[in-house]
Amino acid sequence: MLDDHIEALIAKIKKLEKELSQEIQKKEEEFYYRISGKKVRFEKEVKRRHKALMQKVSRYLTEAALLNILTTPIIWFILIPALFLDLSVTLYQAICFPVYAIPKVRRSRYIVIDRHALSYLNVIEKINCVYCGYFNGLMGYVREIAARTEQYWCPIKHARRVGAMHSRYARFFEYGDAEGYRRYLEQVRRDFADLRNEAAEEG
Repeated sequence: MLDDHIEALIAKIKKLEKELSQEIQKKEEEFYYRISGKKVRFEKEVKRRHKALMQKVSRYLTEAALLNILTTPIIWFILIPALFLDLSVTLYQAICFPVYAIPKVRRSRYIVIDRHALSYLNVIEKINCVYCGYFNGLMGYVREIAARTEQYWCPIKHARRVGAMHSRYARFFEYGDAEGYRRYLEQVRRDFADLRNEAAEEG
């Protein structure tokens, strides 16, 4: 159960997130690009300047630190369990979330791959950007699925401070609130109205 103060703080955080998103969007004008559907389009003159700033692959590899090159296989090996994790959690929420009446997490909101379209990146940098966009987006996607699952199965805050709170943590019962847990567990398990409202607003 959320008290009024926590509810107000959550509303304030969401407002600030919206303002931050609007400020970031203002960069479209500063760097002469516009978003059309899923594509980012730069003005022709800007694209020409970008291409002139691209570093050739041969120079990129020559200037790269030897240890960076030697650790590359380790980075790419991690992609194998990441792909398995992606498939696993996607199947999990597709099968289980309808049973628990939990709104599904939209994968496309977290995994955003667009930096490879930048003309000032060479082919290696573009591949690196695809990897980072996918992997970091995947971690956010998995975290949100886990957060909604935790709200359903174990919505209790930790006694010790956590390094970073996920999106559903504020709705959890206080550590040691036995009466509240037994009385309102089912109510908290179903408390996803904010997500449904967001989905309705986004269409």
